[in-house]
Amino acid sequence: MTAVASPHPPVPPTESFVHVAPAGERPGFDLAYERRGSGEPVVLLHGIGHHWQAWEPVLSILAASCEVIAVDLPGFGASPQLPDGVSYELDSVIPLLGDALSALGLERPHVVGNSLGGLLALELAQRGYTRSVTALSPAGFWNGAERRYAYAVLLGMRAGAKGIPDGMLHRMARTAVGRAALTSTIYARPGRRSPEAVVAETRSMRAATGFAPTLKVGRSPDVIFDRDIPDVPVTIGWGEKDRLLLRRQATRAKKAIPGARLVPLPGCGHVPMNDDPALVAQLVLETVRASEPAA
Repeated sequence: MTAVASPHPPVPPTESFVHVAPAGERPGFDLAYERRGSGEPVVLLHGIGHHWQAWEPVLSILAASCEVIAVDLPGFGASPQLPDGVSYELDSVIPLLGDALSALGLERPHVVGNSLGGLLALELAQRGYTRSVTALSPAGFWNGAERRYAYAVLLGMRAGAKGIPDGMLHRMARTAVGRAALTSTIYARPGRRSPEAVVAETRSMRAATGFAPTLKVGRSPDVIFDRDIPDVPVTIGWGEKDRLLLRRQATRAKKAIPGARLVPLPGCGHVPMNDDPALVAQLVLETVRASEPAA
């Protein structure tokens, strides 16, 4: 893909914070983010319990062609929880994320999301905030039994992260068997994750103040994505070895968004950025290119 010239100079790699001050009487909040590269702006949204570093395997690839902004969602990673009284319901969070995009100087960027981040990306697109969407195993296409199963797995992961002492965590992360025990629920190839990354993401799951309120909102049967997005290119990638959101949900996603490009991700689990970074980056760049005006 040919890089598109950016009106902004390249941004050096550094984690930063942006203060988001919504219009009206809604309280402000802070978001942590990582910004790299130059070109078309691409925003990356992680899943529940994770942090922006989940995207590290693809960041350098994407930053060679795009300006990439990886965000810690409110209450995850280094981002504080939303202020008291501010709901995690989608009708509340989506406008707040729109305000966050503005605070970052972005107008209708390309948005890429995984799991919870995929659902948020689709919601942003449906409400006119994005230029394109790449959703990787997005939430919101489950039936009741599949949602209960996913939540049971997530609660188990959270309990495991909170219960394991740091010393044992470090020892397990140093071995391939230990990394598999800690992360094979979300990665098909856990051995590719570094010990340092496994320790950091386990701690992130343990400390995520946004986990419980997000999960509480998601228990509602109304958290289903069943609307078309006719105005922007949409790519939906689904790991063929996804053990959290089973791949049959991809068929429902295609039915809800008929114009979406549905791409199976061979050899990938629920978080495919680690399992096949080149394939994920290719999907993102192809979707970005699909939004460009025809010559």
